Amino acid sequence: MRLVTFQAAGEAARAGAFIESDQAVLDLRQAAQTVHGGSADALASILALIEAGPAASELARDLIARAPRAAVRERSAVRILAPIQPPPQMRDASCFELHLRQSYAAARRARAARTPDPEATLKAMNTRSDERAIETFLRQPIYYKCNRFATIGVDDDVVWPGYSKALDFELEFGFYLGARAKDVPKEKAREYIFGYTIFNDISARDAQAVEMGGMLGPAKGKDFDTSNVMGPCLVTADELPDPYNLNMVARVNGEEWGRGNSRDMYWKFEDVIAHVSRSETLHPGEFIGSGTVGNGCGLEQMRYLKPDDVVELEVEGIGLLRTRITQP
Repeated sequence: MRLVTFQAAGEAARAGAFIESDQAVLDLRQAAQTVHGGSADALASILALIEAGPAASELARDLIARAPRAAVRERSAVRILAPIQPPPQMRDASCFELHLRQSYAAARRARAARTPDPEATLKAMNTRSDERAIETFLRQPIYYKCNRFATIGVDDDVVWPGYSKALDFELEFGFYLGARAKDVPKEKAREYIFGYTIFNDISARDAQAVEMGGMLGPAKGKDFDTSNVMGPCLVTADELPDPYNLNMVARVNGEEWGRGNSRDMYWKFEDVIAHVSRSETLHPGEFIGSGTVGNGCGLEQMRYLKPDDVVELEVEGIGLLRTRITQP
């Protein structure tokens, strides 16, 4: 299934599914009421569907197959939000070693470029702190918690934060949990994944560069309204049986800026679930991102976004997440 949260003008957000090659949206709750009657509370939202368990998913699949016309909306007539907006919890992991190494190298080049002799400065730089971070990455999955209230969907614009002059995108994908999870062994972790979506982790690189020296992780470098772009839909796990061989491409204004493949993940999602769930209960609908694929952001190329740029992130099997960057 290709599940969405959508909103028509003047209406509350509703649970739906893309149909007709993503050109139409089926209102799942209205479809259930049309076919079966009743309140269909399990289909009131995508989160409610996940929390209701396998029976609700099977009901949704049956309704998508039937697609009663009374419950079908034209794609152009509705606004698509993030699949769950906001999710109950949101974390972003770091699963791609290449991105980590290239980002640290780019940050060093940027610092050196501000000195009278960049080449000499670069050669003299102490890289030990970067090396320690990579050593930690290689020992265990690492992650931070995001501002879940900053999520937006494919039909919304990113609003440039007023304190930044260096805005960047990040090409990621991630998963939603399908059940409560605690102390999950890696071997069983895939069973807890409900589905996947694309994640554009918009980042204020200048703010991030300052605050990361505090050793508490990103804050205003990541947290501002509209910074977490997710979509275009939630693809259920049964439709994406191998999430570790997906081509991933980033374009800005139609120009390709980077590409990678999920096969390059050093840590798989199963590793992340096993790590995060140690002595901690995770809940249905929580989102965990993959971190940026190698070559999947402007920082790695020393390039940044400009107002009115259009960023397209495409992940094989999930779709295209297209976002415009606007000024306040």
